[in-house]
Amino acid sequence: MTRNGRTALGAVAALLVLAADQASKAWVLGGLHLPERGSVELLPMLSLTMVWNRGITFGLFNGGGHAFAGVQVEGVVLGGFALAIVVALAVWLRRAENRLVATALGAIAGGAVGNVIDRVRFGAVVDFIHAHAFGWSWYVFNIADAAIVCGVAALLLDGWRGRGADKDDARARLAADPHRS
Repeated sequence: MTRNGRTALGAVAALLVLAADQASKAWVLGGLHLPERGSVELLPMLSLTMVWNRGITFGLFNGGGHAFAGVQVEGVVLGGFALAIVVALAVWLRRAENRLVATALGAIAGGAVGNVIDRVRFGAVVDFIHAHAFGWSWYVFNIADAAIVCGVAALLLDGWRGRGADKDDARARLAADPHRS
């Protein structure tokens, strides 16, 4: 796959994550009316539980916040920081060495943009997926958060499997000239 192909793959991944994230949040807020219901059990180990996350990932630093002219300062700072990261990811995406990296970067960027949209619209991120079992409870999260975590895991996997020649380009060269080793 060419560099432009990998960039397009990452962009498609970002758009798919963003669309899934925003559609799920629209359904949770407008269709299921989860803010009014609080929580809905889906399975013994999985619930939809409404949480307005004003902090960062997994609710860290989820304090009361400081307002200036009616705007939550922390939300603006966190949103700006997230957008700066998305710009850096886009630069990295243009240089992605393989499809795994391109897809992972797209998933992270799409998730980050989805959460920034929430901060702009609501002043907080809409979190609602709640996994729990045997007295153990994980942080409440959303599709954007899951995409970010999976994207980071994929980048770690790529790093662990080793660097070297771009395997996508090597496969393409071999397919174009099977006598070349």
